[in-house]
Amino acid sequence: MTKENTILSTPHYPEVLAPVGDYERLTYAVNYGADAVYLGGTAFGMRASSAKFDFDTMKKAVEYAHAKDVKVYLTCNTLPLNSEVEQLADYLRNAQTAGVDAVIVADIGVLMEAKRVIPDMDIHISTQTGIVNYLTANELYKMGASRVVLARELPLDDIRRIRDKTPPELEIEAFVHGAMCMSFSGRCLLSNYMVGRDANRGECAQPCRWGYHLVEEKRPGQYFPIYEDEKGTYILNAKDMCMIEHLDKVIDAGVTSLKIEGRAKSFYYVAVVTNAYRQAVDLYKKDPKNFRLPAWIEEETRKVSHRQYSTGFYFGRPEEGQYYENGGYVRQWDVVAVVDKTQGDTLYCTQRNKFSLGEEVEIIRPFATLEDRPIQYKVTSITDELGNIRESANNAMMKFTMPANGLNLPEGSIIRRAAE
Repeated sequence: MTKENTILSTPHYPEVLAPVGDYERLTYAVNYGADAVYLGGTAFGMRASSAKFDFDTMKKAVEYAHAKDVKVYLTCNTLPLNSEVEQLADYLRNAQTAGVDAVIVADIGVLMEAKRVIPDMDIHISTQTGIVNYLTANELYKMGASRVVLARELPLDDIRRIRDKTPPELEIEAFVHGAMCMSFSGRCLLSNYMVGRDANRGECAQPCRWGYHLVEEKRPGQYFPIYEDEKGTYILNAKDMCMIEHLDKVIDAGVTSLKIEGRAKSFYYVAVVTNAYRQAVDLYKKDPKNFRLPAWIEEETRKVSHRQYSTGFYFGRPEEGQYYENGGYVRQWDVVAVVDKTQGDTLYCTQRNKFSLGEEVEIIRPFATLEDRPIQYKVTSITDELGNIRESANNAMMKFTMPANGLNLPEGSIIRRAAE
């Protein structure tokens, strides 16, 4: 064991860990700054709707990521039933053959089976396990875990204590951005009870985001708001987490990996949020003791669809952690196109949403450095594949060109505009 505070005296620079729900989102995560990505296969993962990776696709994804020095972690973090565990050994062997760097597990039986079947594979313990103290972290390390993903309900002081009281070889991962769950570390039965979709098996219907009223048994059909709002109240609806302004505090507490939630989110969300945290970590590396986040980097996290933000439990009980007015998202920006290539003074693009001549848009680039802020661009010309001059790009996924105006934009650059 280490002595308290010995680790914190040594600078460390954690990985940016990005979510990917399909192969396209994987390429954007890799190219917009992830050090590692996590994805789900076709079984045993906590996002059934994002289980897009069969083993052939997984192998292709791993090869793409590894070519750019990015690690790939596979989620195996459901609580499997007796009827499923017989398939587990083959599933784990196939994951190893695909080349993933680690498996993420929540169940002790799955952990021990992984140690037997793929003994050389790194094993990460999922937040679903609910790790809130150093005793549990240490025992899991003795059982073969190389990393623990801490419960989302921990304040910074408790994270620091866990770091102080665990071996330095044990990596610590913590969520820093994305949706929060009203139940403890995602262990919830509400969805299962209400609609028969098991949240612990990747099928959550998110009933915590629904609006609720109170009904008195002798007054059927009369719905009384629980909160002073004629539309009812979203009493279980948690705000999203955003810790980008406080990354120095998270890093100083000893966190090894900064995890972004969102395997069900769009490629645009993955690219923008990953890039923002990449920028923030790189800025921290330049001068850890004087970390100050520029407003434009923080603003990037608000240019994706999101719920209102909070800092979760990092600074104690989140007094303002719930949002009662609605369960929807704040959406201030839309992606309108992606750049396929730059050739000469021409941008070759693919449309994603309608936009028109005269509009002011922004462009963000993959492989960005701290000097690469979003580029302001005015749309002065749109030409379709047949050479026709267009007033707007209004056909889904249409190919078109625009003037590059001296820009040399790489493939995967994203064009966006403020939402109307």
